[in-house]
Amino acid sequence: MKLQEKFHNLKENLRGLESVAIAFSGGVDSTFLLKVAQDVLGEKVIAVTARSSTFPEREFKEAKTYAENIGAKHIVIVSEELEIEGFSKNPTNRCYYCKHELFSKIQEVAKQHNINYVLDGSNYDDIGDYRPGMQAAKELKVVSPLKEATLTKEDIRILSKEMDVPTWNKPSFACLSSRFPYGHEINREKLGMVELAEQFLLDKGFRQVRVRHHGEIARIEVEKTERERFFDLQLMDEIGNKLKEIGFHYVTIDALGYRTGSMNEVLTEEEKN
Repeated sequence: MKLQEKFHNLKENLRGLESVAIAFSGGVDSTFLLKVAQDVLGEKVIAVTARSSTFPEREFKEAKTYAENIGAKHIVIVSEELEIEGFSKNPTNRCYYCKHELFSKIQEVAKQHNINYVLDGSNYDDIGDYRPGMQAAKELKVVSPLKEATLTKEDIRILSKEMDVPTWNKPSFACLSSRFPYGHEINREKLGMVELAEQFLLDKGFRQVRVRHHGEIARIEVEKTERERFFDLQLMDEIGNKLKEIGFHYVTIDALGYRTGSMNEVLTEEEKN
């Protein structure tokens, strides 16, 4: 199917929903979805952003600014995953608990504002990865219009660029909880360490960054094309010293670089199901 046909189908599907509340993180997908929904449905769109210790302050500020810039109605809620029973133990289906909590709260907002549907920004590429949060979306009847229109991440970036959506080339982002190996406890202190470490690397000019928290060890993933920057010994010393100052005892560089869902690489098919 051609890209413009997919885009047409997306707009028609949104028009049929009549009014929507969008789970809006400020990332590539949800920002594009908010822009298109706003164009199609106007005031019948609400963007809902959840604040929590797993959501960096920089991401919240970017989401808030974009919603203001396009005049979208933006509601901020609190969805603290660490208060969900079992979440902090970091089971393999951790994302299920998080998304169930988030979508349930957005549904409450939707009801208060007489909104018909809750939407998320899942795209067609997400079908191939291990994403237990999609089960929560299915159970709560959350609509995924980008996925339904078979729009891939690359499709969304292309269309976003054509529409001057500022996130068209924004690096992919996932909540900070995804930086921990399954079974390793998550708490506010550890999340804070990851956020500080990643912000430091971003301030150093790296675009796509993950700092995986392996207890005393920080495992840094950067975009494959950025790995060569670590041949700068002065930069490596600076990064190593800063991350040790943040609280890590050892600092390592992942030779394979950034890849989506690297923490899922150790899971067996049985654990995924």
